[in-house]
Amino acid sequence: MEQSSRQEGASLDGLRRVRVVLDAMGGDNAPAEQVKGAVDAVNARGDIEIFLTGREEVIRAELAKYTYPREQISVVHAQEVIETAEPPVSAIRKKKKSSIVVGMNLVRQKEADAFVSAGSSGAVLVGGQVIVGRIKGIERPPLAPLIPTEKGVSLLIDCGANVDARPSHLVQFARMGSIYMENVVGITRPRVAIVNIGAEEEKGNALVKETFPLLKECSGIHFVGSIEAREIPRGAADVIVCEAFVGNVILKLYEGLSATLVDVIKKGMMSTTRSKIGAALALPALKSTLRAFDATQYGGAPLLGLTGLVVKTHGSAKAGEITNSIFQCVTFKEQDINGKIRKNIISSAEQEGM
Repeated sequence: MEQSSRQEGASLDGLRRVRVVLDAMGGDNAPAEQVKGAVDAVNARGDIEIFLTGREEVIRAELAKYTYPREQISVVHAQEVIETAEPPVSAIRKKKKSSIVVGMNLVRQKEADAFVSAGSSGAVLVGGQVIVGRIKGIERPPLAPLIPTEKGVSLLIDCGANVDARPSHLVQFARMGSIYMENVVGITRPRVAIVNIGAEEEKGNALVKETFPLLKECSGIHFVGSIEAREIPRGAADVIVCEAFVGNVILKLYEGLSATLVDVIKKGMMSTTRSKIGAALALPALKSTLRAFDATQYGGAPLLGLTGLVVKTHGSAKAGEITNSIFQCVTFKEQDINGKIRKNIISSAEQEGM
């Protein structure tokens, strides 16, 4: 791969491309779905340049199956692979030639704008903080996926990065989540709520009780109070703030229940001749409704607050989710989310020091 292409990210016609590193070896369906997702992305858009990290001979064998603009996809050889069961810290430290470490170093060295992986969640989280690094002033980077709701989407922040968060962390999560939803999703004054077991201010555990008044007094966000889990699918808030233990439980229940409901509906529709006839009539509307609740169409979960963008997709991600995650990186870069987060954190720190 030519060094100039990696540093400049520009095409022959002068178009400034967003440079996305894709871990081609991470995930249950690697490298086939990763490569297909990358090819679909560059075939759809000319403003993207993708670096596939992993075992070169394997990746090139997959690429050979497709037609695509060659100047938009490059392969960066990385012999090692970090497996899901490996301890994240030691894996990042020892496997310097892994697809995750090599890819994140490209972001750290400013040779790429973003990194996407369906690989080991722990390694991605550790690598994001250790290799890419936090924006100055960010205490803990949160993992923040978009989840489908009755009204569109909401941002669940944090869903897996910080299981022992402090109140100050949750306040920063609220600030970063608001910036993301306003600039990436396009929601003006996004409603921010904290996950709780009741609507009353005095309810909750010690963390929620201590954080609530801080969010209430926080300038720059539209805090609407507590949100109970049953109100999340209804879209009662745009930014849902919680520590990672609670967030991960919500996310996994959300995904499991959605899959179960789809299976139950399918079985019910196929149970009798009459139901099959009804299913044929209802199928177009049903497909449209179910598609709206398919989280994969929104891409992966960004690790907010880093100096470069890191996006974690599902381990079982297929090509569509990979492609959408790449598109997500383009929007993130174009809207300068990191710059806005940095400015917001510096501004809030200055106000607190007054």
